[in-house]
Amino acid sequence: MSTHPLRAIRQLTDKVLRRLSPLFSRMYSQVGRPSIPPEKLLRALLLQALCTIRSERMLMEELNYSLLFRWFVGLNLDDEVWDVTAANIWNSKAPIMT
Repeated sequence: MSTHPLRAIRQLTDKVLRRLSPLFSRMYSQVGRPSIPPEKLLRALLLQALCTIRSERMLMEELNYSLLFRWFVGLNLDDEVWDVTAANIWNSKAPIMT
Protein backbone atom coordinates (compact mmCIF):
# COMPACT_ATOMS: atom_id res chain seq x y z
CA MET A 1 0.00 0.00 0.00
CA SER A 2 2.98 2.35 0.35
CA THR A 3 2.97 3.01 -3.39
CA HIS A 4 -0.80 3.17 -3.86
CA PRO A 5 -1.87 6.38 -5.63
CA LEU A 6 -4.42 7.14 -2.91
CA ARG A 7 -1.60 7.58 -0.39
CA ALA A 8 -0.29 10.69 -2.20
CA ILE A 9 -3.82 11.97 -2.78
CA ARG A 10 -4.59 11.53 0.93
CA GLN A 11 -1.52 13.59 1.88
CA LEU A 12 -2.57 16.41 -0.45
CA THR A 13 -6.14 16.21 0.80
CA ASP A 14 -4.96 16.42 4.42
CA LYS A 15 -3.05 19.64 3.66
CA VAL A 16 -6.05 21.26 2.01
CA LEU A 17 -8.48 20.16 4.72
CA ARG A 18 -6.21 21.54 7.46
CA ARG A 19 -6.46 24.94 5.78
CA LEU A 20 -10.26 24.65 5.51
CA SER A 21 -10.70 23.50 9.11
CA PRO A 22 -11.37 27.02 10.51
CA LEU A 23 -14.14 27.49 7.93
CA PHE A 24 -15.70 24.18 8.89
CA SER A 25 -15.55 25.12 12.58
CA ARG A 26 -17.53 28.30 11.90
CA MET A 27 -20.12 26.42 9.81
CA TYR A 28 -21.07 23.88 12.47
CA SER A 29 -22.97 24.45 15.68
CA GLN A 30 -21.55 23.41 19.04
CA VAL A 31 -25.03 22.46 20.30
CA GLY A 32 -27.40 19.75 19.15
CA ARG A 33 -26.66 16.41 17.59
CA PRO A 34 -23.00 15.85 16.72
CA SER A 35 -22.36 16.30 13.02
CA ILE A 36 -20.28 14.15 10.73
CA PRO A 37 -16.82 15.67 10.38
CA PRO A 38 -16.86 17.53 7.05
CA GLU A 39 -13.30 16.36 6.37
CA LYS A 40 -14.52 12.77 6.28
CA LEU A 41 -17.46 13.61 4.05
CA LEU A 42 -15.23 15.51 1.64
CA ARG A 43 -12.76 12.63 1.48
CA ALA A 44 -15.63 10.25 0.74
CA LEU A 45 -17.00 12.51 -1.99
CA LEU A 46 -13.51 12.79 -3.47
CA LEU A 47 -13.31 9.00 -3.59
CA GLN A 48 -16.68 8.94 -5.28
CA ALA A 49 -15.36 11.22 -8.03
CA LEU A 50 -11.97 9.53 -8.40
CA CYS A 51 -13.38 6.01 -8.51
CA THR A 52 -16.44 6.96 -10.60
CA ILE A 53 -18.91 5.61 -8.07
CA ARG A 54 -22.34 6.43 -9.48
CA SER A 55 -24.25 7.31 -6.32
CA GLU A 56 -23.86 8.19 -2.67
CA ARG A 57 -25.63 4.94 -1.80
CA MET A 58 -23.00 2.91 -3.65
CA LEU A 59 -20.29 5.00 -1.99
CA MET A 60 -21.64 4.11 1.46
CA GLU A 61 -21.71 0.44 0.46
CA GLU A 62 -18.04 0.67 -0.57
CA LEU A 63 -17.20 2.33 2.75
CA ASN A 64 -18.87 -0.56 4.58
CA TYR A 65 -16.49 -3.18 3.22
CA SER A 66 -13.44 -1.55 1.60
CA LEU A 67 -10.53 -1.17 4.01
CA LEU A 68 -8.76 1.13 1.55
CA PHE A 69 -11.76 3.45 1.36
CA ARG A 70 -12.19 3.42 5.15
CA TRP A 71 -8.51 4.32 5.59
CA PHE A 72 -8.72 7.14 3.04
CA VAL A 73 -11.82 8.66 4.64
CA GLY A 74 -10.48 8.23 8.19
CA LEU A 75 -12.93 5.64 9.46
CA ASN A 76 -11.79 3.02 11.97
CA LEU A 77 -12.79 -0.59 11.44
CA ASP A 78 -15.49 -0.35 14.09
CA ASP A 79 -16.82 3.07 13.04
CA GLU A 80 -20.31 3.02 11.64
CA VAL A 81 -20.72 4.39 8.13
CA TRP A 82 -23.17 7.28 8.14
CA ASP A 83 -26.53 7.25 6.44
CA VAL A 84 -26.55 8.02 2.72
CA THR A 85 -28.81 11.04 3.28
CA ALA A 86 -26.00 12.80 5.16
CA ALA A 87 -23.84 12.88 2.04
CA ASN A 88 -26.80 13.94 -0.09
CA ILE A 89 -27.71 16.82 2.21
CA TRP A 90 -24.14 18.02 2.67
CA ASN A 91 -23.43 17.75 -1.04
CA SER A 92 -26.46 19.92 -1.89
CA LYS A 93 -25.91 22.60 0.79
CA ALA A 94 -22.16 23.00 1.22
CA PRO A 95 -21.16 26.47 0.01
CA ILE A 96 -17.72 25.34 -1.15
CA MET A 97 -19.17 22.58 -3.32
CA THR A 98 -21.57 24.78 -5.33
